[in-house]
Amino acid sequence: MEKIIGTNLGNWLVLEKWMSPYIFEGTDAEDEVWLTRLLPQEELKKRMKRHRDTYVTEEDFATIASHGMNLVRIPVPYFIFGDRPPFIGCVEYLDKAFEWAQKHKLKVLIDLHTVPGSQNGYDNGGLTGVCKWYKNKEEVHFVLTVLERLAKRYAQHPALYGIEVLNEPISFSVYMTAPSTGKARDREEAKGSGYVPMSFLKTFYEEAYLVLRKHLSEEKAIVFHDGFRLGRWGDFFRKKEMQNVILDTHIYIFAMENFVPFHAKWVYRLYMAANRRLLKRAGRHIPVVVGEWCIANRRSQKFLKGPGDKEKCRQTFREAASMQKKVWDETAGHIYWNYQLYRDREAPFDEIWKNGWDLNRCWMNGWMIE
Repeated sequence: MEKIIGTNLGNWLVLEKWMSPYIFEGTDAEDEVWLTRLLPQEELKKRMKRHRDTYVTEEDFATIASHGMNLVRIPVPYFIFGDRPPFIGCVEYLDKAFEWAQKHKLKVLIDLHTVPGSQNGYDNGGLTGVCKWYKNKEEVHFVLTVLERLAKRYAQHPALYGIEVLNEPISFSVYMTAPSTGKARDREEAKGSGYVPMSFLKTFYEEAYLVLRKHLSEEKAIVFHDGFRLGRWGDFFRKKEMQNVILDTHIYIFAMENFVPFHAKWVYRLYMAANRRLLKRAGRHIPVVVGEWCIANRRSQKFLKGPGDKEKCRQTFREAASMQKKVWDETAGHIYWNYQLYRDREAPFDEIWKNGWDLNRCWMNGWMIE
C-alpha cells in the first residue's frame, strides 16, 4: 500500500466525553466505564444505539475518500464482542465499517483502544485515573483472545489494512505528568496503578504478534504503539523477526504546549525539528506512522473569538498543518485525530479550542492543506 493518509473514527465505538458530552448527560461520569456503571441498563442501551447508529455512517466514508485519504483507523473497546456485561458490544458496527470501506476503496486499521483496568489511566483508555491492566495475567490473556478473534473475523476481508495491538500504553514520564493520574473516582480501585513497564510491553507485543500472525497473512500489517517511547525500540522488531510491522507514535502540538508556555511559531518549529530527528532515527529500523495528530494549537485560540479574526486564524491553522505535514511526509504516513467531534457540523463547541481537533471543520474552514 502507498503512504498512509487517513483519519481516526474516534468517539464512535470508544466514547470520549470531551468530544460528545451529550451522551453523558444526567450523570457525573467522566469516562465510559463510569457511564456504564451509573446509567440504568435500558437507558445505556438506548443511548449507545442512538450514538452508534448516527455518529458514523456510510456518507462519512464517502467524504473521507473524496478528500484523497486511503485509510480509517477505528478505535474499538475490549468488550467489542459483547462478552463483558454490562458493557454493550459493537462488533456489528465494525462489520458495517468494513463494508463501507470496501465500497469506497478505503482500508481499515483496527485499533484496540481500551483494555480492562486500563493501560494509561486516560478517559480514552476507558477508566480515568486507573492503570493496572498489565498486572492482571487473566486480563492480559483476555486481551490476547480479543485480538485473536478480531484477526479471525477480518483476516480475509479485502479492506483490512491491519490491526493495532494496543493504543497508548503509558510510560513512566507520561504517567507522572498526565493530568488524569491520581484522579480516579474510586481511590480503592486505583490502588496499584502505575506506568506500563517496557519489559512487560516487549513481552506482550511478542505474544500479540504471534497470536495475530497465526491468522493474518504477511500482507496485513501489525501495528504497535510506541508507548510514548519512540526512541527506545531500536531494532527490537527486526531481532524478533517480525514481518510487515509498523510503529505508531502520537504527536500533538497541543500536548507539547501543556509544558511550554510560549505559544509561538518558532517553538512549533523547534518541536517539529526535534520530532523529525526522532522519527528518522526510529524509521531506520521500522516504518513509523504518526497515528494521531491534529492542527489544534494555543496560538490560534486567540483568533477564534470573532469574525474579524477569521483570516488570522485560517493562516495560523494552515501554518500548523503545513509544518507538521512536511515532517509526517518523511514517515510511512499520518492519521488525523479526529474525523469529527460533534455530529452536527454547525453546532458551536462548548469550548473554542476544540475546532482544530475536528477534521471536518478544518476542511470546511479551509484550514487543512490537502
